[in-house]
Amino acid sequence: MNRFKSWRSLTVSRVLGAGALLAGLAAAPLAAQTSAPERPQYGGTLNVGTVYVTLSALTWEPADWNWKFADDTGQYFERLFAADFSKAKRNGGKYAFRDNNYLPLDAIRGELAESWSWKENPLRLEVKLRKGIMFPEKKGVMPARELVAEDVVFSYDYMAKSPKAIKTYWENVVKVEALDRHTVQYTFKDYHAEWDMRSGYGHYSGVFPKELIAAGAANWKNHNGTGPFMLTDFVSGNSNTYTKNPNYWDKERIGGAEYKLPFVDRLVYRTIKDESAQHAALRTGKLDVLERIRWSAADDLKKTSPALKWERWVASEGNYLSLRMDQKPFDDIRVRRAMNMAINKAEIIKSFYGGNAEMLGFPMHPEWQGYYEPLSAMPESVKELFTYNPDKAKRLLAEAGYPNGFTFKVQVHSGSPTLVDLLPMLAAYLERVGVKMQIQQMEYAAFLSTMSNKSHAPGYLMSTAHGSPTISITKLFRSEQQWNTSMYADANMDKRMLAMFSDRVESRRQQSLKDMTRELLDLAPYVWLPTPYEYSAWWPWVKNYGGEQRGGGGRPGPVYARIWIDQELKKKMGFN
Repeated sequence: MNRFKSWRSLTVSRVLGAGALLAGLAAAPLAAQTSAPERPQYGGTLNVGTVYVTLSALTWEPADWNWKFADDTGQYFERLFAADFSKAKRNGGKYAFRDNNYLPLDAIRGELAESWSWKENPLRLEVKLRKGIMFPEKKGVMPARELVAEDVVFSYDYMAKSPKAIKTYWENVVKVEALDRHTVQYTFKDYHAEWDMRSGYGHYSGVFPKELIAAGAANWKNHNGTGPFMLTDFVSGNSNTYTKNPNYWDKERIGGAEYKLPFVDRLVYRTIKDESAQHAALRTGKLDVLERIRWSAADDLKKTSPALKWERWVASEGNYLSLRMDQKPFDDIRVRRAMNMAINKAEIIKSFYGGNAEMLGFPMHPEWQGYYEPLSAMPESVKELFTYNPDKAKRLLAEAGYPNGFTFKVQVHSGSPTLVDLLPMLAAYLERVGVKMQIQQMEYAAFLSTMSNKSHAPGYLMSTAHGSPTISITKLFRSEQQWNTSMYADANMDKRMLAMFSDRVESRRQQSLKDMTRELLDLAPYVWLPTPYEYSAWWPWVKNYGGEQRGGGGRPGPVYARIWIDQELKKKMGFN
């Protein structure tokens, strides 16, 4: 029997959850806005404190497979797909576009891709590229030339062959080939639920020219791409500076008219490690936007700078204390459960976060409808892990052979103010049941390196992006995944994850993920910590913006390209 027979009999939306995406069709227009939109202005500089305001670029080499690479290069390395901001809340849509890597299927548009379609036997995705998209001239690197299908193939091959590539990332891809100058074909082993992210808009799907690699990609000065901005300066620990690509191809439709992008002449990332300095830069207008502000600073900033505009959101990163299950004492589930019960999470929400946190906001994000289940819906054994019970924690430790507790090493990134500030509370709770921490604060590069080579300590206090409903579970729990810091490994769970990926019906994938989430929470491979609310703030002169942070795959570039600065308003408010 033809394995696609049942597929044909179903609607595309049931099979893949996004008929418009599969056919490469334009989205239906949204209802007209209630007030006439402002006319865009060109020029000026957009100064941003990003969600990673404390971190400089960690590498400029694509083959390093570094998670932050997309954040720094996404202004000029484009993807096949990107976010459709006509679906943003500020435009009457339902999406905030804050997820680090997740784009709902009905909120994706073609970027480099003009159209795409599926072929059968074998399963293939055929992508038609837009014609006339240009790489700008880069002296000493390359002349201006058109982006073609071979550039997509080259970028894929370069990334896939990297020794640092995530082993399972493109496991379902058989080959990528150029059928002609503007047609790329992906051949798959079978259907994979993350096909759109992994091959279309994800962190590692940027398209770059072979000339860049030949010139030396590790040097930022050689970087070049087709996006709205060009990287023109980088000072480690200080700033990334991007200037307008005058020949950028894309446009923004506002009020029925089309406008060439980008609007600003310059985009500057400001790297500011000190939290008070970040807030001072925002208050004085040296930052136009600060994308991440802790709840504890929001009230003060609202008082000192009442004109600021705000957005409050459940953080798109979860906090947790990883417990290495491949080492004693955390190979014993009783110890791991005791660690969770020993920490008063309700008190952390009340006293540390001032009530600004969700008890269960990770690994599934509360905004993911159909995937997220609240704590109230969880089994009693899961609820127990979020309930403070030091007496039972002591009993479990004694049963496991640790009646007097134990001492273990914990590593933490020194540039994470929330986690560094939270550590003393965690240590105090654990000491009450006889467990002591040896704390090692590390610079981020060294901290990340220990995780990458699996030399991290038995305790590893960290935060990581939710990513997407499928990414969050697989990156934390699938065997040999880079971000699986608990070293959890279960062949049967791996098989269930693969089965979930191959299911074409989203409702069934949702149920599978709910089941797996319950089981994995219950195993307590991590000390599950509350997920805080965070804030974004920006000045009123920042236009065509509603707090969006990502255009897919960790890329803020598509957001910044659509922002303009109202220069007259900025001057009227007393800022130059």
